[in-house]
Amino acid sequence: MEIEDTYKTITKPSEEVLFKDKNSKFYGYAFPIRNEDEVKEHIEALKKQHHTARHWCYAYQLGTQEEHIHYRANDDGEPNNSAGMPIYGQIQSFEVTNVLIVVVRYFGGVKLGVGGLINAYRTTAQLALEASKIITKTIDKFIIINFDYANINKVMRIIKEKNLNVIHQKLELDCEITISVRLSDVTLTLEIFESLYGATAKVLND
Repeated sequence: MEIEDTYKTITKPSEEVLFKDKNSKFYGYAFPIRNEDEVKEHIEALKKQHHTARHWCYAYQLGTQEEHIHYRANDDGEPNNSAGMPIYGQIQSFEVTNVLIVVVRYFGGVKLGVGGLINAYRTTAQLALEASKIITKTIDKFIIINFDYANINKVMRIIKEKNLNVIHQKLELDCEITISVRLSDVTLTLEIFESLYGATAKVLND
């Protein structure tokens, strides 16, 4: 079975987008995020920027594999599931992760109804993602290799031949090198280093 080891995300905040419906204005923003603290920071900044708005609805997703995916959708006072989930639906539709989308609404005096709200929040989220640069990244794991200094040439030769990415190294009597490897290459890389007499290799757990 082939290991899925890539994911799509955005590299920088999108440009501001605007969707209008019956005098209501919906401003959309997409942000790359690494954790929930960054979600709070972006929303607080937008609340200062749009301090006279009525609603700051959002959805985000963090994580790259099924077992690690975490998401949240927030209607921020709009009718149940009329804002947060339509925004989250666009995150799923574009198949992106580690992303936050916020839609800021200024009420225009005319009620849109639940159907109108769903359409407005979904469309604004779509526009924000269309205004973003979406890239594909690899899911990488860190492998720690321990070996005697006598084996340094053998280890370094493998690292060079396989074009492995060295993250950290401590080269003393007992040597330790940390490398970054694509998820689909982890098993083979471990086997290569473990077949080397006097070296051990293990995956650094998240």
